[in-house]
Amino acid sequence: MRYTIPIKTRGEDTMIKILIVEDDAAIANLIRVSLTDAGYSCQNAPDGITASNLIERNRYDLILLDIMLPEINGYELMEYIRPTGTPVIFLTARSEVRERVKGLHLGAEDYITKPFEIIELLARIEVVLRRYNKFSRMLTEGEVQIDTESRLVHKNGKKIDLTIKEYELLLLFVRNKNIALFREVIFERVWESDYLGDSRTVDLHVQRLRKKLGWEKKIKSVYKVGYRLEGDV
Repeated sequence: MRYTIPIKTRGEDTMIKILIVEDDAAIANLIRVSLTDAGYSCQNAPDGITASNLIERNRYDLILLDIMLPEINGYELMEYIRPTGTPVIFLTARSEVRERVKGLHLGAEDYITKPFEIIELLARIEVVLRRYNKFSRMLTEGEVQIDTESRLVHKNGKKIDLTIKEYELLLLFVRNKNIALFREVIFERVWESDYLGDSRTVDLHVQRLRKKLGWEKKIKSVYKVGYRLEGDV
């Protein structure tokens, strides 16, 4: 059976990208084939080292993460993923309550125990992606509306003119609401190049975005980290 969902993401990139971190090749391939059939773009990582390298080089909308992995286990890898703001669903054979609690406390959005039905996995994935506004055409944050197809932004019905980078910055904040984003993460995702540590580019663009949207009190500075968009969950 083929599952289809309406998938839209940022800019010209219309595919939701999912990283599958699973050392069992049969399970990983089953998930990859099923998610590809559902319209997602997937990559597999058989161990924690490979996963960390992929995460460093690429942007993902969601990570499916096993716990018992070679090299670096899922809990350790979660500590590496968390500052990026990428949502994570644990997929594991560990069904004990204490393991589930630990995974959720580390910041995972969900925790699914093996064996599981693909249809349930697809449903859980969709819930998390919707929570993060990953494939909604129309995004709303307070009085601001964003049409991700036309790339138009309005506030109270009035069009707000944003540069390309300001628009991408706005999407990043809205899709990671209430999450403290490191400056280097913001720079690498919006400008798609390595952060050198001494650039004022992020700060200047955040200041301009705040002013244009009237979000001076909504986009908060986070000491020694970066910025956080505060909004209702």
